[in-house]
Amino acid sequence: MKKVTSKLRATARFTGLSLLVPGFLAFTFGAAAADRAGAVDSLFGAAQAEIAKTERTLAQGDAVFVGDTVMTAFQSRVSMQVGEATRIRLGENARLRIDRYLMGVGGTLTLGSGPMLFDRPSGARPEALRIRGAFGVIAVRGTRFFAGPSQGKLAVFVDRGSVSVTSGGKTIALKAGEGTDIAHPGAQPTMPKSWGHARIVEAFSTVR
Repeated sequence: MKKVTSKLRATARFTGLSLLVPGFLAFTFGAAAADRAGAVDSLFGAAQAEIAKTERTLAQGDAVFVGDTVMTAFQSRVSMQVGEATRIRLGENARLRIDRYLMGVGGTLTLGSGPMLFDRPSGARPEALRIRGAFGVIAVRGTRFFAGPSQGKLAVFVDRGSVSVTSGGKTIALKAGEGTDIAHPGAQPTMPKSWGHARIVEAFSTVR
């Protein structure tokens, strides 16, 4: 356990980027830790969840709860279904905290490090779901996007739907097929640019 935990904590953190899909509600923290938010639907390697300073090893089918911080080890991947339709995949050395979640309503998640793929079908029932922390705030509906390290920078790429990215006092809008880079935490995002096939494959390979 100590060996896995040390790997999980050897992560590179990044902060200062904000992604927004306008028109959704903000939430405050405070949901009960015992509330079930979802479950692990696939796992490669090792992953843990930590709540109230207590860690547990995750396996396929295990529940994840409000208040959990889900952590992946080196060369590991985990996929979670959150609520009825949202699927979140984390690559290696990632940390995701479920700050607040209420089925059918929405909530707030915090990504502390590592790559993430967020996938919510366009036809799914609307939820006011926000992701924040590692790169600010993401409010999502019917969106599939990548966020995390890419080619030595922080990056966001939208595969379906749209998001707005705010960092360093600048906001840009991304639509499907477009990405942006943030040179370092707090830097302004680059203007939207279509990503080539090779870069898309490279980014998505970190969460598959």
